Amino acid sequence: MMMNSCNFDTREPVVRPATQANRFYTGDAQELEYEVDSLLNRHSGAKVYENLAALIVPHAGYYFSGNVASSAYMAIDAKKQYERIFLLGPSHHEWLDGASVNTEADYYATPLGNVKVDHETAIELTKADSVFTYRRSAHSQEHCLEVQLPFLQRRLGDVPPIVPIIISTNDYNKLKRMAEVLKPYFTGDNLFVISSDFSHYPSYEDAYEVDAKTGKAIETGDVEEFITTINANADSGKRNLATSACGEFAIVTLMLMMDGQCNVKHLMYQNSGDIDNHDHSRVVGYHSFAILRQKQAEFSLSAEEKQLLKQIALQSIKDQLAGRPIAQPIIRSSILNSKCGAFVSLHKHGRLRGCIGHFGEDYPLHEIVARMARAAAFEDPRFMPVTSDELADIDIEISVLTPMCRIQSIDEFQLHRHGIYIKKGYHSGTFLPQVADEVNWTKEEFLGHCAQDKAGIGWDGWRDAELYVYEAIVF
Repeated sequence: MMMNSCNFDTREPVVRPATQANRFYTGDAQELEYEVDSLLNRHSGAKVYENLAALIVPHAGYYFSGNVASSAYMAIDAKKQYERIFLLGPSHHEWLDGASVNTEADYYATPLGNVKVDHETAIELTKADSVFTYRRSAHSQEHCLEVQLPFLQRRLGDVPPIVPIIISTNDYNKLKRMAEVLKPYFTGDNLFVISSDFSHYPSYEDAYEVDAKTGKAIETGDVEEFITTINANADSGKRNLATSACGEFAIVTLMLMMDGQCNVKHLMYQNSGDIDNHDHSRVVGYHSFAILRQKQAEFSLSAEEKQLLKQIALQSIKDQLAGRPIAQPIIRSSILNSKCGAFVSLHKHGRLRGCIGHFGEDYPLHEIVARMARAAAFEDPRFMPVTSDELADIDIEISVLTPMCRIQSIDEFQLHRHGIYIKKGYHSGTFLPQVADEVNWTKEEFLGHCAQDKAGIGWDGWRDAELYVYEAIVF
């Protein structure tokens, strides 16, 4: 009997060996388990962050940097199920002028067992942009990623598949391309671990000074500030200062992905002189940071504040009809003086009579409501201007918008709770959250209609556009 031939993958799994065992950490599994657990337990009372996006951790021998690294790993919520972990670090052995993603290995070995590589995602990165390649020699003896694995194994137990990336280029445009490819993965489903030591070989006192400046620059979240600081450190004339951050290119890539949508929490600093007191003339610095996704700001309005905004809206329309300018009342409420966006909708006998809104956070809320009320009444091109005779039949609805938050995946968008704002080049459009209550659309249909009908970029235009979510307090 003849059988159809099938293609089966019968190759042996490729395991990248633990080349740094007995060098940067012990190769004995039992001793390693005890050592890592002891380091982690030093930070047993550390704060765990539910909104953790990334860590910046050192990669020296555990004797020197293990304490600082542990302060970062204890910030991970051990109960959270990540889809994958991206490991980004520098090349200590060769210049790549790009990034090398390990597309060959199926597993990374440590004395504590094997950690699976997300082979499919690694290949996707190399297909997405030529800046990502694979060079075996960049990974074979590199320690900066390997030393992170035992910490992940002991903190998480079952480690999600990893994506190992070595970055070695000072070409800013290439780093931007890397960040653009990685950005869709920079979501709550994944964790990024950035491997970097800091000052290399200055004196103990100089290390504290230089590393403080570098750390403050990272805390700003501003990539230009970080690059400027790194360059200033290099030009400072500090003796023996080879670099103030060996993982600077990986850190730049991370900061480009953050795009101002994350907060940076400094966790700990030490340098090798704090551990080994014999030689303070030549030390290496170690920082740890937690990168946190910004949570939607707490924003609420009291019944009195809502009523006052409605009065402001109505009075603004009346003043326009009377030929008077927008009033400038003295408002004591800090919320009504806060700068945020708002929409004002007018209805007559239950039917829309005008709706205009403003997203910019450039005017106090009470002033935005006054301006948008006038615009809805007199400037909405879909309707004739409101007249004095019909004012008694007009109902005012106000939607106060919380600050917008950029998202990288529609998994972060909650239908009925979030409004969507789509921006692509000079085109933009939005749907308020309550639009979802009026239609029976899926998430994709909601985005498709907004992209097509509001932003004018076509049904699928949202897929490569900037997406922002916000909430609305409607009254």
